[in-house]
Amino acid sequence: MREEPLVRWDWIGRNWPSIQSLLEDHVVMSLVPIVVGLLVALPLGLACVRWRGIYQPTMSLMNVTYSLPSLAVFVMLIPVTGLATRATVIVPLVFYSLAVLIPAVVDGLGSVPDHVRQSAVAMGFTPLRRLLLVELPIAVPVVLAGLRVAAVSSISLVSVGALVGRGGLGYLFIDGWQRQFYTPIIVGVVLVVLLAAIADALLVLAQRLLTPWSRARGTA
Repeated sequence: MREEPLVRWDWIGRNWPSIQSLLEDHVVMSLVPIVVGLLVALPLGLACVRWRGIYQPTMSLMNVTYSLPSLAVFVMLIPVTGLATRATVIVPLVFYSLAVLIPAVVDGLGSVPDHVRQSAVAMGFTPLRRLLLVELPIAVPVVLAGLRVAAVSSISLVSVGALVGRGGLGYLFIDGWQRQFYTPIIVGVVLVVLLAAIADALLVLAQRLLTPWSRARGTA
């Protein structure tokens, strides 16, 4: 009796259109929470820097949300967002991203030296101009470090959504486990790892493009 190979390449070839569809679904459900989380975290982080009293309550709420098991949150959302819908997966992931991104924005803005702010004020910068041209560029490395964590976490957690009918590549894990067939599981793991690596590399590239002075300092 011939031993079954660990990876059935013929199965991958026959099922590639389905795998590609799952991959595209996974990318969408991973990307939307990161983008929405960043768009919400920036003004919330600014508010927390401006009014320090709201920072601890905000983070306490985010930390409680982050501590909830993702599968339990997906299940609780089903009556509201429906079974096997993208919203059931995306909504919790937005809150998970916020738990990482809000402190990243606050810490990034907090890393701006006071003398830099004072110099900008002395040069006649308005608060908005100072924020856009001075404070946010300096905060970019810290914010993007948080964004890298949120991106990898989001890509990983999407797979759990397969247990409620919508999990992108996570479907391959369930399919392989139910049939005791390792090829779908291996394909799913490899593609999730590749997605995470690509997302991280793109964010590192974005940081290099947004902070050209750091490269100049490194080559000096």
